[in-house]
Amino acid sequence: MTPALAEVSRHKPDSTPIRLAFVYVPNGIIMKAFTPSTVGQGFEFPRIIKSLEPFRDDVFVLSGLRDQNGEPGPDGAGDHARAGGSYLTGVRAKKTAGADIHTGISADQVAAQFLGKRTRLASLELGCDDSRTVGNCDSGYSCAYSNSISWRTPSTPMPPEVNPRIVFERLFGTEDLSLPAEVRARRAKYRKSILDIVGEDTRKLVGTLGAADRRKMDEYLTAVREVERSIQRAEKENHPAMPQMEKPAGVPLTMGEYVKLMYDLQVLAFQTDTTRISTLMVGREGSNRVYPEIGVPDPHHPITHHRNNPEWVEKVTRINTHHVELFSYFIQKLKSIPEGEGTLLDHSMIVYGSGLSDGNQHIHADLPVILAGRGDGSLRPGRHIAYKKGTPMTNLYLTLLDRAGVHPESIGDSDGRVEHLSEVS
Repeated sequence: MTPALAEVSRHKPDSTPIRLAFVYVPNGIIMKAFTPSTVGQGFEFPRIIKSLEPFRDDVFVLSGLRDQNGEPGPDGAGDHARAGGSYLTGVRAKKTAGADIHTGISADQVAAQFLGKRTRLASLELGCDDSRTVGNCDSGYSCAYSNSISWRTPSTPMPPEVNPRIVFERLFGTEDLSLPAEVRARRAKYRKSILDIVGEDTRKLVGTLGAADRRKMDEYLTAVREVERSIQRAEKENHPAMPQMEKPAGVPLTMGEYVKLMYDLQVLAFQTDTTRISTLMVGREGSNRVYPEIGVPDPHHPITHHRNNPEWVEKVTRINTHHVELFSYFIQKLKSIPEGEGTLLDHSMIVYGSGLSDGNQHIHADLPVILAGRGDGSLRPGRHIAYKKGTPMTNLYLTLLDRAGVHPESIGDSDGRVEHLSEVS
């Protein structure tokens, strides 16, 4: 069966939509326990990614990719902020803690500008760390860079929603279906009239503002129009398909339960075709979350500067392994849902990784990358592919967007496409 809310292509009535997701983990990874020692098929899964072995035929491990715009250069310290701000944009973040933030349009939002027209929500941005987008979070860099990997415009981050209950309501609404139809229609009309009033008052204000403030207000009006579009789509569809899942009460106590719940919500969003684009920040860059449930009561970020202390390296490895085990849960959920002639995973392309490889030395080259799914048959996973050292990470995004039917000329610092993803062996 095709998704309940899918918009069927006029040219390919039997086609199944491709979903694109990016899962981001902070502070780098212990790479010797992440990267396979051999390339091609039949590689051995190292400790950190061992939980993905049951999905060997559904995943790639990719090596050699680099985010050069995260590197210090003349800007000095601030690697964590640069890693977050440039990870999906491929553009160097402007060093500022003020309102003049600037990076690039992220790969997910490039896709959302095209594919988002076909779904009720253009994209979904999730996180598992309380975050803010103002102030100085890393050596003179705005918190917006550390806390957001998704950017709708070079100066407009898409802050992740961290409350599962609010995510659920955004996906499936808060409306009480037991109310009479005329009451629900009256409420919808009221919401729409409020947006009309807000839009009209804002347009009157714009004429009195300077250039920088007008730009900010234009971004605000664009956000209002997105809300209007969501309401209009919901009206056409009557009401989103409700899932067999209770509305979350809030944020779970343990990190594992929290991340799994966010993955569940992403699966529901894809399954109902409410959106086809999502990002999840398992943690913000520089995250100091502790993991007592796996025997690591130490804050994450400080112990990544382990200076080769074996005890600290072991603790970071445990955190890295835990993150991948939770990602494996996501992959299993997608793989368990039949869709068309395959599964939801078969019709997805999921990128898992970090903007840093070595968190101890703040290295932005040879990044840790897992790519899961088959992209509706356009990908042939089951291999470790080692690309030429220094290949831009954005080349991968450009290639995946091609597979999804989106064809930008470039993304950030991309200089071409990556090869071998479609080869049989």
